[in-house]
Amino acid sequence: MPRICRLLPILAFAPLLAAPPAPLTLAKVGAIDAHAHIFVDDPGIRQMLSRLDLRFVNITVVDPIERGFELLEPQHRYALEVARAAAGRAPWVSTFDPSDWESPGFSSRSIAALERTFRDGAVGVKIYKTIGMYLKSASGRYVMPDDPAFAPILEAIAAHDKTVYAHIAEPIGAWKPLDPNDPDSSYYKENPGWHMYGHPERPSKPQILAARDRMLGLHPKLRVVGCHLGSMEEDVADIAARFDRHPNFAVDTSARVTHLALQDRGKVRAFLLKYQDRVLYATDHVILPGDDVEAKRKRWEADLLRDWDYFATAGPVEYMGRSVAGLSLPEPVLRKLYRDNALRWVPGLASPQTRPLTLKP
Repeated sequence: MPRICRLLPILAFAPLLAAPPAPLTLAKVGAIDAHAHIFVDDPGIRQMLSRLDLRFVNITVVDPIERGFELLEPQHRYALEVARAAAGRAPWVSTFDPSDWESPGFSSRSIAALERTFRDGAVGVKIYKTIGMYLKSASGRYVMPDDPAFAPILEAIAAHDKTVYAHIAEPIGAWKPLDPNDPDSSYYKENPGWHMYGHPERPSKPQILAARDRMLGLHPKLRVVGCHLGSMEEDVADIAARFDRHPNFAVDTSARVTHLALQDRGKVRAFLLKYQDRVLYATDHVILPGDDVEAKRKRWEADLLRDWDYFATAGPVEYMGRSVAGLSLPEPVLRKLYRDNALRWVPGLASPQTRPLTLKP
């Protein structure tokens, strides 16, 4: 047989052998947005979840100031309905209302209510910034996250092997004058009740975070995800220090990727490489009944894709009108950030417990 004939089969496969592997994309990683508030079942949202092969953790919260979150119900009902309609792509996190924390039987009532949500498939429990920033005792003392009133509830959550999502404290901008260069300025302008500036009688951010840290130490078997980079978005070194002290603590990036992008690139990249098992990707997007669902869905998707470019590529990527270099994280780290860490820190995500309903067209 002529030599050229013997080479033909090899030559035919040469382009395939030489082709570099296709880069990892958001749609290929099986991403989990570990923190969102989507209380509307919508075909456009379900189509986006399918197209991007995306799941999200749907979180309920009692916020006496923000529209749509004032009461426990109908949030739990909305979250359960969305979870069922999304056929496993929208596991949910329940919460409790701490407003009557001083009343007799508070902890036992809260535990019983949470256990009902666990039977309905809730994979965790949210505790909120009202604790430390809003709730006061009858004597006028601000109640903190390490208050004994919450200890039985936290122990019960740990006993059920559920995860606490802890939004405790706020960015430092809450304690400063409004500044248009601050990523959070518009939020405090729209929600002045959470703007702590000019209220010296309220606890400081360090006081609140110290109480949060004491809570972590008092409940070492409790798995805690600190929402919004654990309210330590100003400097990743602060997060690293807590990671080193508290092995039961992780953070999510919800509504704080901008804060990472505006820090020193090398420092942030080194942090994510060193603590690659402790950070969960999340957006904190909100879609409520009565919203322009399609407009908000498009913004959610745009942020998902922009954040992916920041973490996965060298950029440039734009945040707050500023072009920044992407982090170009290695593929194994991206898989942890976008999927594996959520499965580890919120174990219920690995096996959805909610019963899918027949999807509407």
